[in-house]
Amino acid sequence: MSHQEFFREAETRQCKMVFPGTLNANETLFGGELMKWMDEVAFICATRATRQKMFTAKVENVEFICPVQENSIAEVVANVKNAGSVRLEVEVKIFSESLYSTEKDLAAKALFIMTALNEKNKVTRLAIPELLHTCE
Repeated sequence: MSHQEFFREAETRQCKMVFPGTLNANETLFGGELMKWMDEVAFICATRATRQKMFTAKVENVEFICPVQENSIAEVVANVKNAGSVRLEVEVKIFSESLYSTEKDLAAKALFIMTALNEKNKVTRLAIPELLHTCE
């Protein structure tokens, strides 16, 4: 069984409404707000995949592709892309969807590197017995 097959159940989707309080001076979604949403969904996905205490160690390859307008639905989608002994790579994409049409565009994407913590909040190995058993 591959990592992708094993972690398919951890896919996490969350929809957010883009309201005036989340807009910048250009009347589009603040990049920081978008990153906050991505980080939250990456965390949920990583925790669902490992059932361990996780944290964001690094964010790579952040791309802001198109602006997210007011009165849009932002759908945040996270999937585990790869797993190592201590890190989990979670790809997160945000899609911008118009409320009043069928238009849906990829607005941003990034790769979140998540790491497990032990009871003393120190980095620890990923403990995924099902995956280790099936890879032997």
